[in-house]
Amino acid sequence: MSGGTEQGGSSERHGAHGRPLTLRERWEAYKNSPFLPATVLVLIVAAAAGLFAGSYTYAMANPTPHRIPAALVTQPEVERGEAFVAGMEKALDASLELHDYPDAADARRALDEQKVFAIVRASADGGVALDVAGASGASVAELLGKAGIEVGDATGVEVTVRDVKPLQRGDPRGLALFYISLAAVIMGFLGAIQLSVHAHGLNPAERIAFTVAYALLGGFAIAAAVDWWLGAVDLPFVQSWLILAFTMFTSGMVFTMFNTLMGRWAMIPTWGVMVLLGNPSSGGAVSWPLLPSALGHIGRWLPPGASVNAQHTAVYYQGHQFVFPYLVLAAWALVSCTVFWVWRHRHPGGRARTPEHAAAAT
Repeated sequence: MSGGTEQGGSSERHGAHGRPLTLRERWEAYKNSPFLPATVLVLIVAAAAGLFAGSYTYAMANPTPHRIPAALVTQPEVERGEAFVAGMEKALDASLELHDYPDAADARRALDEQKVFAIVRASADGGVALDVAGASGASVAELLGKAGIEVGDATGVEVTVRDVKPLQRGDPRGLALFYISLAAVIMGFLGAIQLSVHAHGLNPAERIAFTVAYALLGGFAIAAAVDWWLGAVDLPFVQSWLILAFTMFTSGMVFTMFNTLMGRWAMIPTWGVMVLLGNPSSGGAVSWPLLPSALGHIGRWLPPGASVNAQHTAVYYQGHQFVFPYLVLAAWALVSCTVFWVWRHRHPGGRARTPEHAAAAT
C-alpha cells in the first residue's frame, strides 16, 4: 500500500517535471547555458569579418588624392610654371595644395620636415623639375610623378621628375614599416589576451610588469627579424625597437583596460579601435593624403597611426623627429594603465590573499 503511494507520488513528481517549459523558463535556461555566448560570438565574428574587409577596402582599394601639400620655389621663376601647376591641379582634381618658398633650400627643408610631399622648381634646362619623396609615401610619389610627366607632355613643358628621398632597396613599396607596426599592434593585444587566459592569477602590478616584459622582447624580435635576419630595412635599431615595444605595450594595455571594464567582451572594442579603424587609417599602406579625409585625420590620433608615423620618421627623416606620435602612444598607454589601476578591483584575475596565521598575527 505504502509502495503504491510512493509510486504514485513519484509519478506525480515526474509528471510535474515533464510539463512543457514556458517561454520565460526556456529563455532563462538558454541564458545560463553556453549556447548564448556561442551564438553571440557567431554573430560578432560574422559582423567583424565583413567590417574588416570593408574597412580595408574602403581605405585602400581606390586611393584618391586629398590635399597633397607641395612646395613651389618662386626664385628663380619657373618658366611656364603657371601652366604646369594648373595642369597638375586639373590632373589631381584640384587636390594640390601649393606653398610658396623663396628658394630651393627652404623648400627642401619643408620636405624633410614632412610639411610637403613634392617640390616644383625651375630645372637647369629651363623647364620644370618635380622633386618627389618616395619615403613620404610611395603611392603619393608615384601619383605625382605620373601626373607630372603627363601634364608636361600635354602643356609642352619639359618636366624632370626626381625622387630626392627614395625608399630603401629592400622595401621598394614602403610597406615594411607598416607590417612591423601591424605586427606590434596585433601581438600586443594578443599577448594581453594570453596573459588573461594562461596567467589569470597575476595581480594588477604584475600584469603591467609582464606586459612591459613581452613588449620589450617582442619589439626586439620584430626589429631583429626585419633588419638583421631579412635585411629588408636598415633600421636605427634601438629607436625602432623601443617604438615597437612602446606600441606593443600600449596595445596590450588597451585590451587590459577594456578587459577590466567589459570582461569577456573586451576583444570587440580592442579590435575595433586597433584593427578595424586604426590600421587602415595609419598611413602605412596608403599615405594619408590618399586616404578618405576623415580617416586621414583620425589615424594620427590612434596607436597604429602613431606607431607608423614615429617609425617612418625614425628611419627616413633622422634629425627631423616629431614628438606628437610619441605623445599619442603615451596618452593611450597612460589612460589605459590609469583605468586598469583605478578599477583594479574589477580586474578579472589576481590571487586571493592568504590569511595570516594566528601566530604571525600575534
